[in-house]
Amino acid sequence: MTSPSFRDTEFVVREIAQTCLDNEKQFGDLDSVVGDGDFGYSLARGFEVVVNDWDSYDRSDIGTFLQKIAVAITGRIGGTSGPIWGTAFIRAAGVVKGRDEISGDDVVAMLRSAIEGIKARGNADVGDKTLLDALVPMTDAAEQSIASGQDAAATISAAASAARAAADATTSMIAKRGRASYSGERSIGSPDAGAVAVAVILERLDTDWPNRITEEVETP
Repeated sequence: MTSPSFRDTEFVVREIAQTCLDNEKQFGDLDSVVGDGDFGYSLARGFEVVVNDWDSYDRSDIGTFLQKIAVAITGRIGGTSGPIWGTAFIRAAGVVKGRDEISGDDVVAMLRSAIEGIKARGNADVGDKTLLDALVPMTDAAEQSIASGQDAAATISAAASAARAAADATTSMIAKRGRASYSGERSIGSPDAGAVAVAVILERLDTDWPNRITEEVETP
């Protein structure tokens, strides 16, 4: 049997996967403006495996489940995105290793660990026009919401708003990492595809969160 925290974790991972599949063209088109255009395709192929093999992942605990997801997407997502997204899941998994229940503070800790992993793996930071420019403000907003006593729905909504504003703000930035950095000032005028992906994922979570399954169910 899975715990409420575990079911919520499954829901979030499934939402991430489906969002990446449904927005393959949008993410690819954004990336093609100054990048190599494979971002949407790469993410979709990685999370396609997650959806197709959904019932087969080890659900011994939340950390193990996230680790298995990390291995799956790292093996299928091409380019620099595979190591980046895989690292995010691995680092998040490490925070909750052996756990079946997690709190809002744990979620923030998972996000912070994922951020640090992405920074180290991609040699990037906020301001370099990457997904970090949406992920960090999103996490800040979530942490503030949780600290003020807001529930999960309100926290996700705050995080989604912060992610969208931050993703839009990357439009005026010069890309400093990845293939987009080769274009220099030509990268100004379009938002970063990774940052937009973070915003779109959070907006979908915000919309779908009230409809998630909350009753006790038996894990396949």
